[in-house]
Amino acid sequence: MTPLAPLGVYIHWPYCARICPYCDFNVLRDRGRGEEQRALKAAILADLRRQRELTGPRDLTSIFLGGGTPSLMDPEWAGEMIALCRSLWTPAPDLEITLEANPTDAEAGRFAGFAAAGVQRLSLGVQALDDASLALLGRNHGADEARRAAALGAKLFPRLSLDLIYARPGQTADAWRAELAEAIGLGAEHLSPYQLTIEAGTAFDRAVKRGTLVPPGEDLAAELFDVTQESLTAAGFSAYEVSNHALGEAARSRHNLVYWRGQDYVGAGPGAHGRLTLDGARTATFAAARPADYIAQVAETGLGWATRETLSPRQAAEERLLAGLRIEEGLTFAEITALALDPAHPEVRRLIDAGLLAADPERLRATPAGRLVLNWVTSRLALA
Repeated sequence: MTPLAPLGVYIHWPYCARICPYCDFNVLRDRGRGEEQRALKAAILADLRRQRELTGPRDLTSIFLGGGTPSLMDPEWAGEMIALCRSLWTPAPDLEITLEANPTDAEAGRFAGFAAAGVQRLSLGVQALDDASLALLGRNHGADEARRAAALGAKLFPRLSLDLIYARPGQTADAWRAELAEAIGLGAEHLSPYQLTIEAGTAFDRAVKRGTLVPPGEDLAAELFDVTQESLTAAGFSAYEVSNHALGEAARSRHNLVYWRGQDYVGAGPGAHGRLTLDGARTATFAAARPADYIAQVAETGLGWATRETLSPRQAAEERLLAGLRIEEGLTFAEITALALDPAHPEVRRLIDAGLLAADPERLRATPAGRLVLNWVTSRLALA
């Protein structure tokens, strides 16, 4: 019997109690939107049913409830979405169901409900473990709340992941080393330390332009990256992706691997992206961003998509290159034949000789040095 093609499902819940100053995601304030949220829940369920008609039977490997702040959702609603996905597609034996959450006491009070709804992996947006940094980042939780939420998450869910932000203004290498040590001690088997980036149009972007916010320079940012790798490696974590570290293969995020391995995934909810193989072609889907528009789009067409684009072989190969080089395993040359890259290609050889790519006759893989300048490496290969 031919195995079914793997599929991930991403569900975007756009509501947040507070909009963080560094965030450029599709998010909205949570207040006073009860009726809209009930309508949105129904629209997401309808969208998923319609997308099943397009994908056909698939092997469901991951469900990811992201946002926004999906832990503000009624856990019973999450349970409805999870149960529907499990009924529409064939759950893989190792199906992973993830919920993103912030570590406020109020959200932690719902953790048991989400565990009962079927969530097995909690992705907790800790971001920092000191109150001054959390205030700077605009977070609505304190460091003690983060510690309590992590302890409860480790107790209630089989898998716990913590997100952290480094290269914060005023941060030193010694302080970051100590913060990582504390984070490791909280019991998570997966850590995602992200370097603070100043995204255009955010409050942080405006503050940098005014001169009231000064991020660390490139040399310090590189030192903080090195501290991250050294500290987590010493604690037994593997850097299986540029910003993701896991204690063993089983602890790796299956959903993110769907993205990085170029597999298909359904995107449902306002502003959600999807990538599906439809009629033999890689297809990019983009849902309407505003909840009202998304709800109306589903009511009209059955799908929340605002646009749908069939990618050319070259576009699909470029996407595969950008995602695949982020992970330790890389990608095969056969997956990007449209780019005409092979082990003997002059640009590939130059990057190998420079120590930025591994000398592998079957796969493109970035070395640790290559990961430090990954955007430059991928642009060189895409342009080659």
